[in-house]
Amino acid sequence: MADRRRFERVIIKLSGEALAGDGFGLDQKVLRYIATEIKAVYEAGTQVAIVVGGGNFVRGEAFSQEGGIDRTIADQMGMLATIMNSLAIQSALEAQGVPTRVQSAINVAQVAESFIRRRAIRHLEKGRIVVLAAGTGNPYFTTDTAAVLRAIEIDADCLIKATKVDGIYDKDPKRHGDAVRYENLNYTEAIAKRLAVMDQTAFTLCREHKLPVIVLNFNEPGSLLRAVSGEPAGTLVGGE
Repeated sequence: MADRRRFERVIIKLSGEALAGDGFGLDQKVLRYIATEIKAVYEAGTQVAIVVGGGNFVRGEAFSQEGGIDRTIADQMGMLATIMNSLAIQSALEAQGVPTRVQSAINVAQVAESFIRRRAIRHLEKGRIVVLAAGTGNPYFTTDTAAVLRAIEIDADCLIKATKVDGIYDKDPKRHGDAVRYENLNYTEAIAKRLAVMDQTAFTLCREHKLPVIVLNFNEPGSLLRAVSGEPAGTLVGGE
């Protein structure tokens, strides 16, 4: 099993739905909360990169199935949604005095830098937060997989997946009152149990590159700071 410790560089994975609050699109109150929580981690000295989904506007696979739109086009629409979300997060962070850059996996030179690994690392080293938009830039890959890929590329110590539940359970805690939360899991267990918290491609990449993952409830104030400080928070996935 992986050990909890202080992390010097992390990637935070946010779902697009998290930015919408109870509705659709973007919720300013939620954005301010997210910025406040991430700012606390930044001020504690941890380098932070962020990957955000686009599900508050469009989820490529589901949209393709429901609307008869080609899957590649639907996924590209999802990538554009992540760019909108990334710009919103950048604005919310900068409103709180946190220097932030957006880098995109697809070319949108008027609004964001292109993702360049060395430049992203340099931003982090200079004390800037980097928001990584447009997933991997390719259709058929989830933003979870994109978050793992970017974490490996920028040599992050950990991937933190911010969710609405306080960790990984053996079954859906919303449907089963007897659901048991895991404190720790290894990669093989997470893959074998086919836990829905991340897709199998993402978990497999984590195992191959020994990238720890913490799944936590982002709606619990201070949970993110506790996680990067090595304190108990959510479920830690790591080790063989």
